[in-house]
Amino acid sequence: MLIVMVVVIGGMMWWQSKKAKQQQAEKQDFRRNLQPGTEVITIGQVIGKVVEVDEQYEEIVIDSEGSKLRFAFNAIAREYTRPAYVSDDEVDENGNPLSEDQEAPAADEAGQVPVDAAVETTEADDAETKQNGETETK
Repeated sequence: MLIVMVVVIGGMMWWQSKKAKQQQAEKQDFRRNLQPGTEVITIGQVIGKVVEVDEQYEEIVIDSEGSKLRFAFNAIAREYTRPAYVSDDEVDENGNPLSEDQEAPAADEAGQVPVDAAVETTEADDAETKQNGETETK
């Protein structure tokens, strides 16, 4: 039983080591093959386009909205791909895309979408609110 446990643990350690080396090799290949114009993100979450790659000193220069920054190769996390974004104006209240014949409700100057139906309160609701100690806003 003890021998089986040692073999299983040894196998798991070997597999993890192999996987870590493979990931490290992939990152090194990515960093070595960076070309100017590639959009990248650093480990500090700085996003920019590669301007210059200096393999001798293992440095890279990226342009982030007009600011040129120099980083070590190890600071580049991955290639950046902008996530898909859907505006609230393009979906209904359930998050489903609006069809072309439907229109999104117009927002006011503050960006608030008006509520379709006004909420009316009754005297019973008012009394219940006062009993519960809640404040009423009008």
